[in-house]
Amino acid sequence: MLCKIKAALIFPYFCPESVSQTPSYHKIQLVASLLSKVYSSMALTGLDRLEKAWPKELKGLRVGLLVHPASVNRKLEHTVNVFFKSKKFILKALFGPQHGIRGETQDNMVEWKGFRDLQTGLPVYSLYGHARKPEPEMFKDIDALVIDLQDIGSRYYTFIWTMELCMQACLENRKSVVVLDRPNPLGGLAIEGAVLDMSYASFVGQRPLPIRHGMTVGEIANYLKNKFYPSLNLHIIKMHGWKRNMFFDQTKLPWVMPSPNMPTLDTAIVYPGMCLLEGTNLSEGRGTTRPFEIFGAPFIEPDALIKRLKEFKISGVIFRPIFFRPTFQKHAGSLCGGSQIHVIDRNKFRPFKAGVAILKAVRDLYPEHFRWKEPPYEYETQKMPIDILCGTDRIRKDIAKGESLRNMAEWWTKESKAFENTRRQYLIY
Repeated sequence: MLCKIKAALIFPYFCPESVSQTPSYHKIQLVASLLSKVYSSMALTGLDRLEKAWPKELKGLRVGLLVHPASVNRKLEHTVNVFFKSKKFILKALFGPQHGIRGETQDNMVEWKGFRDLQTGLPVYSLYGHARKPEPEMFKDIDALVIDLQDIGSRYYTFIWTMELCMQACLENRKSVVVLDRPNPLGGLAIEGAVLDMSYASFVGQRPLPIRHGMTVGEIANYLKNKFYPSLNLHIIKMHGWKRNMFFDQTKLPWVMPSPNMPTLDTAIVYPGMCLLEGTNLSEGRGTTRPFEIFGAPFIEPDALIKRLKEFKISGVIFRPIFFRPTFQKHAGSLCGGSQIHVIDRNKFRPFKAGVAILKAVRDLYPEHFRWKEPPYEYETQKMPIDILCGTDRIRKDIAKGESLRNMAEWWTKESKAFENTRRQYLIY
């Protein structure tokens, strides 16, 4: 499309005879039409709109910045670099969630320590170490905290909970919060899975949300502020051009891994179901080149598993039998049988249902080998990891007593539909 625009602009200058034949207003109309088509298909993030949309009341203030590797603009410039050059404010400190500001820790649940950023000379504070909630000392040089985190649309992805802990700290320390909004890679229409029971609240779910929530990070911030922190001074810099029916690749934005084991949009699409495997002795594919799309264990016979999974008639997906050998994490170095998930219709595919079907299939086929992981898990030392991931113990108990997938799906669908009525009042788009 951009080539067409260039051609429309350049052609008359190299073909003078065309000038007399094509009125200038026609050329202008052509270029305007082409530009309109290009820009109408572009989504602009909060970061892309920073200079125009920065709150006037916060101009010139000292700011801290919470970012991770996917905090980039359309030109793939990292937010830290964009902020460091801006004249709208004074950048004084950096904060990083799980995996660090630029992906410093590869594996899951690995804490990291703060350091001094070599590029800017600014202090970098870890929010995935001895502190997950910013301490007052971290705020001594700032007036506002800016949050620019690419979420992936799943309740157990920890970045949104780091955001909430920052909102708490900012309210307690009288600091403003600015959230630069970004797309939900899974779109904003479908929601799925159990809604968190607060008795199972943890760092993989601190507030009532379904597992696939269908909200942007800005909408979640809006929900948290209005529901739990009404006195917080919150500003959300909205996106332009994002629609609720868009998957990430339809935004025309570049995909950057928000965490080291989230390499592609395909990974994000299956994650709301496949992260459940972290609560078991099954490999969720860490240590392979397709984490969460590949899964299995040494005791699984692939063809038998696929036959069982086909009985569930999960829409929009094909389970392909495979063998693989993880290089790290669970079953590292051991030959595992299992499957690769191939999503063939992402609009029909329901990842949480697929994840529960996998757990049920493996437990039914291999009861002597399948195990639920014991705590600790993500700072929870008492409750079962699968229960805090699901936000309830009902999934685990239903699978144990042989409940049908259909019956399980009925009750969690009721929960997610009920939440949809709550969600509606906090949506921005």
